[in-house]
Amino acid sequence: MPSSASPASPASPSSSSSSSSSSPSAARVRRRRRRTVAAAAAALTAVVATVLAFTLDDTSSGGASRDAAATETTGPDAQADALRALARRDADDPLAVGRADAPVVMIEYSDFQCPYCGKFARDTEPELIRSYVDKGLLRIEWRNFPIFGEESEQAARAAWAAGQQDRFWEFHDQAYGTTHKRNSGAFAADKVTGMARAAGVKDLDRFRKDMASDEAAEAVRRDQEEGYSLGVSSTPAFLVNDVPVLGAQPVDTFRQAIEAAAKDAR
Repeated sequence: MPSSASPASPASPSSSSSSSSSSPSAARVRRRRRRTVAAAAAALTAVVATVLAFTLDDTSSGGASRDAAATETTGPDAQADALRALARRDADDPLAVGRADAPVVMIEYSDFQCPYCGKFARDTEPELIRSYVDKGLLRIEWRNFPIFGEESEQAARAAWAAGQQDRFWEFHDQAYGTTHKRNSGAFAADKVTGMARAAGVKDLDRFRKDMASDEAAEAVRRDQEEGYSLGVSSTPAFLVNDVPVLGAQPVDTFRQAIEAAAKDAR
């Protein structure tokens, strides 16, 4: 991913940790986000059910639309608002790329050991960055969603740690540069440190400390809980404003979703 599109460097882990644990306003934000995720989970259930129906049975003649399924629970406008509210839009988020005020936000739930996530990262994401992120239309927000065991967890924490030195996307590209056999040692501690070095992480001692920290574990847990609460069960999974896209779909699928979301935002 082009470094020119990366967001500003975040605050140090120690300062962010102390402020998040002691500030009453931060506690209110966390409670508000929990309510938002709960509302979005209910909203997404009907939407994903319809998407899966079309994904698994392209020959279906029922013709049920996403909006028709959505109206079985709550109003489609309320559902869409709840889903769009999941975008964090934090200008200092090192795990995001693109303008914080972009009209379209694509949330990506991914695992570094997932081959389809790697295919998306190598074949599709660069094109979306050139066509939409660099033009200010799209923001991509990463969510660590490790589902393949211990090495997936370690890779997620390592990616977060690289982000603390503003090298998340460079680490992302290193991790996805080659397809690895799952849980075969490719994301062992020494291997992810090597990826961090190749990604340009300057302070490797800090990287190792950050990777092992409670803050890293909590950040990964938060992303996982958000995904699970929405019904995400496989990777990659995406939310384009309020529209789910499941799997490493062709680039045209993402183009259609992004351009439709941009039109709706206008």
